[in-house]
Amino acid sequence: MLFEPHENLYRSLGFGFICGVDEAGRGPLAGDVYAAAVILPEGCVIKGLADSKKLSPQKRELLFDEIQSKAVSWSIARATVEEIARLNILRAALLAMKRAVEGLDPVADFALIDGNQRPLLDIPCETLVKGDAICASIAAASILAKVQRDRAMTRLEETYPGYGFAQHKGYPTKRHYEALAELGPTEIHRMGFLR
Repeated sequence: MLFEPHENLYRSLGFGFICGVDEAGRGPLAGDVYAAAVILPEGCVIKGLADSKKLSPQKRELLFDEIQSKAVSWSIARATVEEIARLNILRAALLAMKRAVEGLDPVADFALIDGNQRPLLDIPCETLVKGDAICASIAAASILAKVQRDRAMTRLEETYPGYGFAQHKGYPTKRHYEALAELGPTEIHRMGFLR
C-alpha cells in the first residue's frame, strides 16, 4: 500500500518525532477500548503495512512484532469498560489515545490522529479521516491496538467460557447474542450497548 507522506510534511515544518494514533474496539459489546501511538523513523518501510481491518489476524501478528522492532517509539493504552460506561465510547476512545501518546518514550512533538476527533494532548495534532489507510504511522498504530485488544479478548475466553470471545472478540455477532441470551451479561459487557 502506498501511503501519503503526511509525516514528511510535518517534518518539513520542523517537527521531529511525529506519531500516528489509532484505536480499536469502539463497536464491540464487551471489553475495553484500546489505542496505540507509533513513531516510525524517517524512510521506514514495513512491507504489507495497511489498515488493520484489511489484514488477516496472522498478518497482523507478524506486523505487530516488526512495527515494535522498527519504531522509534510505540505505546499501547486502553480505557476500561467502567470508563466507557462513565464517559461514553467516544470520550473513552479519546482517553485511550491520550494515554497512548503520553506513554511514548521518546515523546512525540506532533500527533496524527485517525478520524475527525482530537484527544486532549499537550502537543499539536491533526486529524485524518481514514488515516489508517493513508498514513503509515497511523496504520502501524491501528495494528498494535487491534492485536493487543484481540489478545486480551482471547485471554478473557478462559475467565468467561461459553461467550466465544476468542472468536468474535466481543463484537455483536449471532453467536455472541445467543450466548448473552443463554448466559446473561458479564462484568466486561458494556451494558449501555446491550439496551
